[in-house]
Amino acid sequence: MSFSTITLTGSTPEQYAQLLEQARALLHGERDRIANAANLSALVYHALPGLNWVGFYFYDGNELVVGPFQGLPACVRIPLDKGVCGAAASTRETQRIEDVHAFPGHIACDSASNSELVVPLVSAEGELIGVFDLDSPLHARFSVEDQQGLEAIAKAFLESLQ
Repeated sequence: MSFSTITLTGSTPEQYAQLLEQARALLHGERDRIANAANLSALVYHALPGLNWVGFYFYDGNELVVGPFQGLPACVRIPLDKGVCGAAASTRETQRIEDVHAFPGHIACDSASNSELVVPLVSAEGELIGVFDLDSPLHARFSVEDQQGLEAIAKAFLESLQ
């Protein structure tokens, strides 16, 4: 299958609707979480401006372990009580952080990152699967509309695993 990203147009919600449509096309008929995480990381990284890292961490029953991503090499393991990813995983709530340097316990995998959005990945049965993590060199890069759009993409990822 050949795939190329389209230029996103319109308002932010319209752009996320287009991105979600592309994500669903990539995920259609595939249930492998590594394949789907790899494709989604690439799609989002190349479609959205102002990002320096997009990827997945998967919960191994003890901590978060890096999965497919786009960007510079990342921290391999993150305890659930550390950093923005750990906070999203342990609270099971999306973390939208305007300034990661002001976040208690922030883990600086890439010193260029200044803001972060992390969506927890929780199965329909309530099982923690991992997190979908986006970093930006820009302060306050992620809006409420970004959060809603990326939560919808994370939901599509979870649905693809069923």
